[in-house]
Formats: sequence, C-alpha cells, structure tokens
Amino acid sequence: MTPLLEVIALGPADAEAAQAGGADRLELVAQMSADGLSPAPSVAAAVVAATDLPVRAMLRTTADFAAGPDLLGLADELLATGVAGLVFGFLDDSGEIDVATCERVAERMQGRPWTFHRAIDHARDTDRAWADVLDLPGVDAVLTAGSPVGVREGWVNLVKRDPSRVLAGGGLTADVVPTLLDAGIRAFHVGSTAREGGSWTSPVCASAVGRWRALLR
Repeated sequence: MTPLLEVIALGPADAEAAQAGGADRLELVAQMSADGLSPAPSVAAAVVAATDLPVRAMLRTTADFAAGPDLLGLADELLATGVAGLVFGFLDDSGEIDVATCERVAERMQGRPWTFHRAIDHARDTDRAWADVLDLPGVDAVLTAGSPVGVREGWVNLVKRDPSRVLAGGGLTADVVPTLLDAGIRAFHVGSTAREGGSWTSPVCASAVGRWRALLR
C-alpha cells in the first residue's frame, strides 16, 4: 500500500499546491502560532471548492488541549462546508482523554471519519490515553509524534502502537521515515517542511510536497 501523505493547509492556495505536489489528504487549520486552531467555515468551504483532495478541518478553539466553547456548533458549521472529516481531541483537567466531549463531537460526524490530534502526546498516561482513543467511535487516525517534542524524540514510542491507526507527524523529518515504514506505519503528516524555506509564513510548495511524495513511494 502506498503510504498516505497528509499536508497542512491554511487556505485554498495551499490546497492547490499540495494537490499538485501529490498529497493524498489535507488537514485544514488556522493560526499556526497557536499550533493550529479551527479555520473559519468560509475558509473551509473555499478549500473544499479548490481541491479534489479530502479535507479534514481542525476543531480546536483554544491553544491548549481543553475543550473550548461552542464546539458542537462549530463542528456542525465545518461539516456543512463539505469537509471529509474533522481533527479533534481533548484532555480533561487531570490530563486524561476527555472521552465525554470527544464522544459528543463524534456523534455529529454522521459516519464521517476523523483524526484524534496530538493532544494524545500530552496525556498524563499515554498507554491509557491510547486505549481510550481507540474506543472512540469513528476515529481512524491518531496524529502523533510519540512525544510532546516531536517525532525525532518520539519515534521509538510510535513503533509500539497500532500502525494502522498512526498518522506520524509533529516535526517529522525524512531520516526517520524508513524506520517508521519498517514498523508498518503507512500514514504521514507534514507541515512546515512542505512550505517554501520551511517557514509558516510561506505558502505550501508543490515541489516540496513532491519530495515527500517521492520519499514515501
């Protein structure tokens, strides 16, 4: 199976460049200065119109991993734009998975798949967190670096997880990809390394995406 390549997009131009470079899926976010918050529904609609790729929109309204206000209404608005799914995941005050909130959002998905995002890397007990997340309805990917500080430090933890659920991302670099592929991981997520000069202030670059596509073939 050819590995899946997911690219972070901030708007329609990013989506078009990612598709031209060979991406398989987009994660649509806003405000990378806060490590990725929800996009405006109007932006989500524009991105869906600009690309043939499946788009998963971030559902996150605060810079931490707590459940923010108005999540269910925002989830409905984003889903109404035609996105293929959402990206979300919340921790409670004790650092455990906020199962109740995640279940409430998952109920709005109406069968669409979703990604649990990197909140899992910040959970107090990651083994328990994984067990909780994999029991949630509809989740088909867990965006994880295996560590709060990134894949280069966390790859040893990634290879212990169910490879069919791991979406490896968070400081992903080319040198760790062969090890992750050997462990059976077949889904990869890139952000700044798909952009001109590796900067969030620059747009997605089709040739940079193409290099990742070639590596994953």
